[in-house]
Amino acid sequence: MTVTVATGALLLGAATAFAAHRLGGPEEKAAAGPPKPSPSAPAGALDLTSQLTGVASLTGSDKMSVAVLDTESGKWATYGTDVFDTASIVKVDILSTLLLQAQDAGRKLTAKERELSTDMIENSDNDSTSTLWAGIGGARGLDKANERLGLKETRGAEGTAWGLTQTTAVDQVRLLSSVFGKKSALAAASQAYIQDLMYHIAPDQDWGVSAAADPGRPTALKNGWLQRSQTKLWDINSVGRIEKGGRILYAAVLTSGCSTEEAGIGLVEQAARAAATEFIRTLT
Repeated sequence: MTVTVATGALLLGAATAFAAHRLGGPEEKAAAGPPKPSPSAPAGALDLTSQLTGVASLTGSDKMSVAVLDTESGKWATYGTDVFDTASIVKVDILSTLLLQAQDAGRKLTAKERELSTDMIENSDNDSTSTLWAGIGGARGLDKANERLGLKETRGAEGTAWGLTQTTAVDQVRLLSSVFGKKSALAAASQAYIQDLMYHIAPDQDWGVSAAADPGRPTALKNGWLQRSQTKLWDINSVGRIEKGGRILYAAVLTSGCSTEEAGIGLVEQAARAAATEFIRTLT
């Protein structure tokens, strides 16, 4: 995303991105924005409160939410039901919307759209994202697509502030299910395209829920960070597909109020490890 809105996946990457974000950007200049969605936990989900309450307190604001889905059993594990700004994790949703719209039109992405999409996901480029956001019709296009993608608790941000799209950890896992699962409004070719980009993010962006994966196993990722212009605190988010204990998991960790970017990343990784470890223990 651009500036102050942390990027999904370490945005432009490394020091350049950090400097840019701290300057502030359209995501921070947006007005009130859309109504917040009503969060809910899937029925029968494993409650991770005892494992994650202590971890969540490290944010300072005690605001963190985690959702994990085991693809084999269809079982969920969750912690918290707060609503968060997406920062750059919305980029997966934007690309899913673009591909769904292209499917409806019976066409393939143009060479330019593919170039922008690659920059948006692999490098988390904000300018590319802004161009594609306008192309899908902004919040209206995103929300319409999300109805078909199975998302229930995500609302696109008004205007150009795509990084302030509102979402929940559970809804981010629902999106991952549409990207990687067998039942999806996305065609197989569209899914494969998004998956490939998520498996090839820039090396400096390999952090987040991937910390919970077994060593050497491939991980598909999209991360996001956002430093608030007023409080200077950080929102750090991470979503992805991981392999652990012989199982495939879709995982999302969303946070806000982190004292520093580094602390937020550490928090997300600690939460992902604790959640996945406990979840796997209950499944085996």
